[in-house]
Amino acid sequence: MNWRTVIYVILLVSLTVVKALPRSYRDIEEKTSIGQRFSQLQENTFKAIAMIMFAQYAQGGTFGKAVKMAEDVTDLAKRCAAAASDSPDCLKPLDRIFLDTICQEENLPSFTDCCAKKDPERNDCFLSLKNSSRGFISPFERLNAEAACKNHSQDQHSLTGYFIYEVSRRHPFLYAPTILSVAVRYDEMMKNCCGSTEDPTQNLEECFRRQAPKVVKPVREDGLRQEHTCGILKKFGERTLKALKLAQISQKFPKADFVTVSKLVMDVANMHKDCCRGDMLDCMRDREEILHYVCANQDVLSSKIKNCCEKPLLQRSECIVNAENDDKPADLSPHVREFIEDEGICERFAQQKDTHLARFLYEYSRRHPEFSAQMLLRIGKGYEDLLRECCKPGAPDDCRSRGEEELKKHIYETESVMKTSCDIYQEKGDYYFQNELLMSFTKKMPQLTSAELIKFTKQMTTIGSTCCHLSQDKLLPCAEENLDLVLGEICRRHLTDPINPGVCHCCSSSYALRRPCLGKLEIDENYVPLSLTPGLFTFHEELCTTEEEKLRHKKQEMLINLIKYKPQITQEQLASVTAAFTAMREQCCQEETPAACFAREGPELIKRSEKMLSA
Repeated sequence: MNWRTVIYVILLVSLTVVKALPRSYRDIEEKTSIGQRFSQLQENTFKAIAMIMFAQYAQGGTFGKAVKMAEDVTDLAKRCAAAASDSPDCLKPLDRIFLDTICQEENLPSFTDCCAKKDPERNDCFLSLKNSSRGFISPFERLNAEAACKNHSQDQHSLTGYFIYEVSRRHPFLYAPTILSVAVRYDEMMKNCCGSTEDPTQNLEECFRRQAPKVVKPVREDGLRQEHTCGILKKFGERTLKALKLAQISQKFPKADFVTVSKLVMDVANMHKDCCRGDMLDCMRDREEILHYVCANQDVLSSKIKNCCEKPLLQRSECIVNAENDDKPADLSPHVREFIEDEGICERFAQQKDTHLARFLYEYSRRHPEFSAQMLLRIGKGYEDLLRECCKPGAPDDCRSRGEEELKKHIYETESVMKTSCDIYQEKGDYYFQNELLMSFTKKMPQLTSAELIKFTKQMTTIGSTCCHLSQDKLLPCAEENLDLVLGEICRRHLTDPINPGVCHCCSSSYALRRPCLGKLEIDENYVPLSLTPGLFTFHEELCTTEEEKLRHKKQEMLINLIKYKPQITQEQLASVTAAFTAMREQCCQEETPAACFAREGPELIKRSEKMLSA
């Protein structure tokens, strides 16, 4: 398969072509034949999509099988297009042909039960088997630079095709154009690093190390965001997802009217439903239709997306998402007091609750681009709670007017939390700020492993470096929306392996309140501290390493174990133990045999630390 040609053709595929993609089983009347699809998409684009679909559906299948199935389907499509055939195979919906091909393939026993079902239940069964959990498929092996370049020089097309297959089966819900654009970056990396193999000054390992993050980053980031959105939809339902998208779209397009924004919200929510189910063809078509609508209606939506709409299709979506919010209308009033003061508020709330609340969220969001979407949802929830209370019979006359004071209080609290965090970050820097987070989160979630705690707090520290230097109007959206991704990952970890009741409550009760809820968690009182076994604190000569990163990692592991051993540790106790450890390390690392020193002084340090911690 000429995969390089496939990749570059997909970059040029037009909106008209993508609209040719079939809808799901519920829209069978809209479907056209596989021959028509082939003619609209052209061979290389059709073949690329087929390859990704088979790798995402049959994750356990080999590369050879995925290639064979993609070529079989492409050959059928080519025959049907050439002869305009009305044979039964040519008239089947495309999604059914894909599943028939998998079911006819030998040595794929895991699909026997699904293949026995009739459509659309068969499709639902296949989708339910998609597994994106880490470890389901072994991680990518570290690239051997010389071997990779040798393979690239011998058959670069198959190597790129194999890369597409490996990414697709590890990310069965990832948007296909993301995979194809990543494959372009992979191909460019291979050309750049392997192109000068005869040059003795070319360091292959260094070249791959430098360029690999550009390849991996879109997969990791797009995959995380997609998983995050699907987690919100699964846990909190369509109503919450629509509210989130309403806030975000209202901020992005403040000049658009409520009807236009509502249409986009519905379309985006439906797209996510298809994408989260794993219906890749539906997901692609939904997404491209939204892009087409947005770019065709720039005049009523935004003046900031003209350049985005001129970009190649694969770059358009990311560009629009990252584009600046449009300027607010000049005549937009600063307040929305009519939602508090109008006489007919309670009647409208009773008769059209969701529409009324949506209008409030739309009006408030378009006026406040400086707030995070999550904060806007909390404001919307506060408004709903206010009307529930104040629209009851017998409620005092000034009931609704109290809402404004509550709102100001919440805004102040949220901004204070973010400001305090940034002040600490700017004072302490990355490493010591992460240590503060490690102390806090180890007390809240001692059930997490050291590796998990270090990973999550490292991600939070990165948010500090990314957001804390921004102006006040950009700080909150940057900080809370990025923090929401990390907390979403923690909550998905909780779903697969429960952490503790406090985390369960915060991750389950309310999406809008998830961040403040987790922030208020303190020590898990039900946690049974670690016992002081001989292996809990070990001191070896590796503590004398001159590699600062390794030393810091080792210290953080010891800090976590210390808190798991003594969750109630005070700052003063921690300072004393840390000072004693630092003195011992300096002493032993200066001796001729550090290992003997650590073996002698380590147990003594533990004894002294026990006394300090029991004081």
